[in-house]
Amino acid sequence: MTLPKQEDEPTKSVVKNELILAKTNLKGDWPNIILLLLFYLMQGLPLGLYTAISILLQNKKNITYNDQALFGMATWPFSLKLLWAPLVDSFYVRKIGRRKSWLIPVQFLLGACFFYMANSIDDLLPEMGKPNILKLTAVVILCTFLAATQDIVVDGWALNLLQKNNVGYASTCATVGQVMGATLSAIFLILFTSEDFSNKYLRIMPSVGGIMTMRSLFLVLAIVFVAITALIAIFKNEKDFTLEDNEIKLNTFQNYILLWDIFKLPSIRILAIALLTWMIGLSPSDEVVNLKLIDVGVPKNNIMIIQTGMNVMQIIIPVIAVKYTTGPKPMSIYLNIIPFKLFWNFSFLIFVYCASKLPKNNGVVDIPIYYYAILVLIQSINIIQFNILITTLVAFYCRISDDRFGGTYMTLLNTLSNLGRQLAKTVLYSSIDLLTVKECTFDSKNNCSTSHLQNVCKSNGGDCMTIVNGYYVETIVFTIFGFIWYSIFKNIIKQLQCKSPSDWKVKMNIQEPENYLNS
Repeated sequence: MTLPKQEDEPTKSVVKNELILAKTNLKGDWPNIILLLLFYLMQGLPLGLYTAISILLQNKKNITYNDQALFGMATWPFSLKLLWAPLVDSFYVRKIGRRKSWLIPVQFLLGACFFYMANSIDDLLPEMGKPNILKLTAVVILCTFLAATQDIVVDGWALNLLQKNNVGYASTCATVGQVMGATLSAIFLILFTSEDFSNKYLRIMPSVGGIMTMRSLFLVLAIVFVAITALIAIFKNEKDFTLEDNEIKLNTFQNYILLWDIFKLPSIRILAIALLTWMIGLSPSDEVVNLKLIDVGVPKNNIMIIQTGMNVMQIIIPVIAVKYTTGPKPMSIYLNIIPFKLFWNFSFLIFVYCASKLPKNNGVVDIPIYYYAILVLIQSINIIQFNILITTLVAFYCRISDDRFGGTYMTLLNTLSNLGRQLAKTVLYSSIDLLTVKECTFDSKNNCSTSHLQNVCKSNGGDCMTIVNGYYVETIVFTIFGFIWYSIFKNIIKQLQCKSPSDWKVKMNIQEPENYLNS
């Protein structure tokens, strides 16, 4: 494979083609858009389970932020899916379809995982006692691995499933579908299994337990996955794009070489550095806020109710934003929002600090109604900002990706941004306990840094008092880093989105097919 010669500026024909692509028309694409929404909704279901389980773990009060960092590994498959994306692009049964060959077995396996969790959830996440973090993490990792594989398949299929001038809508389908799926699974796992919530809002007469058990929830998810996947396997036909002139069939080894050649493009390498570091400054307001609210005593049911409202906004925002993100310069919107998003970190810091000072009743914070109103306002503005950022990023990926290698190319870009988010989250969780300074009220030499020292303090009638909250320190440090990042990459990103399409494509040397093409 040889790299294309770089052009000084786009040709008139390129400019004309980009103007055509900017004009969208959904006529004839509505069935495919609905199908994409369904695919991404199913992908969001296991992602919502991770979020819900993380909140349930924090609510047990016997879980540290180091435990949360370990459980956070469950989302790493979405950051590492680049490693097996070429396999997904290369191996398939032509009679079944390039994408269906993977989609069908992967979704059936997800159904099988949910059947297993239905039988094991009482051991993995018991009502009393410490959860089996290691085993629970392993099971959720398998689910997210399968969901990440499904994401590779659907991202690649979306580039061919939609008309070229509508490909920008794939990012909207992804955002809306994933949020819908994550919201549904989180609501059912936290609220519908809660006795307090069920008796207060869902039942006429109080009863024991929620209206659903965790076991019944996972059983329903398993049946839904198996049934929908069977219907797709039977009724959805996939067009064979290998018959088209611009389709190039690569084997696995060639796909990995392709991946490396894509990464060697100067534009991609510069973009990669930006994507691996983009979330560090933004992470304090997006990764740990709900857990800190639980720490100060806010009930998990109330947090989930607010989060559900925020998730509804996440569904609406991309639909509104799509008019702007499908344009030729979506990253201009991205750059305009970043400074406001960084400043918004401090709104959460102030709110968490004020909430920690409120009086408690049996360990539960007595929060006035206007505090909840303020929290909803802060969360709403934060959600609007973050979802526009994500939608513009995915729209940019769709615009620059080469649809001949759609799965691999899109996965490379998504992996880089996901990896940046995952690295920021892991550092954030791991450092909170490290930066937190505590002291026993009856022994100033006891810093309560270990479980043993905490037990010693309590056994002597003392309490571990927080002197310096690591969350506050991290918020300030990460935000400063974010502004440094913005000052470095602002003009770089502007230049990247103005580059010619040839700067993003790896052109095949058809004069020497033995170097790259199948014989």
